[in-house]
Amino acid sequence: MTDVQRVAVLTDSTADIPAGMAEAEGITVVPLITTLPDGECFHDGDLTQAEFFQRMTLARELPTTSQPPVGDFVKAYEHLLEHFQHVVSVNISNRLSGTIESARQAADRFGGRVHVFDSLNLSTAEGWQAIEAARVAARGAGPDEVLEAAARVRSRVRHIVGLDKLDNLARGGRIGAVSAFLGGLLDLKVLLTVDAEGAFRPVARARGHKAAMSETLEFVRRGMDGATKGRFFVAHALSPETAAYLRDTIAEAYEATELRIVEAGSAITTHTGTGWGIAFVPGE
Repeated sequence: MTDVQRVAVLTDSTADIPAGMAEAEGITVVPLITTLPDGECFHDGDLTQAEFFQRMTLARELPTTSQPPVGDFVKAYEHLLEHFQHVVSVNISNRLSGTIESARQAADRFGGRVHVFDSLNLSTAEGWQAIEAARVAARGAGPDEVLEAAARVRSRVRHIVGLDKLDNLARGGRIGAVSAFLGGLLDLKVLLTVDAEGAFRPVARARGHKAAMSETLEFVRRGMDGATKGRFFVAHALSPETAAYLRDTIAEAYEATELRIVEAGSAITTHTGTGWGIAFVPGE
C-alpha cells in the first residue's frame, strides 16, 4: 500500500490467486466453503490440492460448495474500511455462483463505500481482473478508475478450460448448455470457455491428450489475435505435467510478460475434476 492508496481490492477464492501473490498484490481473499458428504466443512485453501482430491476420491458422493456467508464479506469489508476509503470487490460470475449476491448484500451495509464488480468469469480469468484492479489501486486511483481497470481486463481476458472427464460437472448440475454439445459422450476431453454473459460455453471436444493439447493451444493462438506478448496463468487440477507442458509451449511461442502455473482450489475442482486451464490477456 502506498501512502495515498484510497481503494482496497477484495476477491473470492474462486479467483485461484496463489496466497503469496494475493498478499504481494494487496488483495484480500474471502474463501468459499466446501462440504464433504460426511458433513465436514472447510474453507477453500485449507487443504492442499492433493489432499482435497484424495478426500474427494474416497467420498461416496461429490462434495458440495457454497458461497461465503454474507457475514464473511461484512467482516472483510469492515476491516478494510478501517484503513481505506473504498473497497472494490471482484467476484465470480453471477451465472456460476451465488457468491456475488452475498458480496452485494454485505456491500449494502456500507453506504456506497463498497463497489461489487461481476467478473463474468472464474478462476484465473477472474484473478487477472482482481490483480489489475489492485495494481491500479496501489497507484492511488479512486474507485471509478479501479473499476474501469477491472472492466478493461474483463473485456480482454480469454479463458480456456480443459476437463479430463465431465463426471463432476454433470453430477454437480453445472453442465448447462454444454450437455447438448456432448451427445452423451462423457468419456471425451472437453474444452470450455466462459461467454460474454458469464456462463460456460463449449469450445471443442477431443479424443486423447494430444488432441486436447492441440485444441487448447489453437484457442490461445486465436485468442491472441496476432499479439506477440501477453500475460498468462496456467491453472491445473492435479495435472502438473500438463500445466508444465502448456507453460513451456506458451513461453516459446509468445513474449510472456507474466507467466505462472497455479493450482485450482477446491471450490473450482469440486465441479471440474482433473484438468487444466489458461487465462490470458493479449498484448500486455
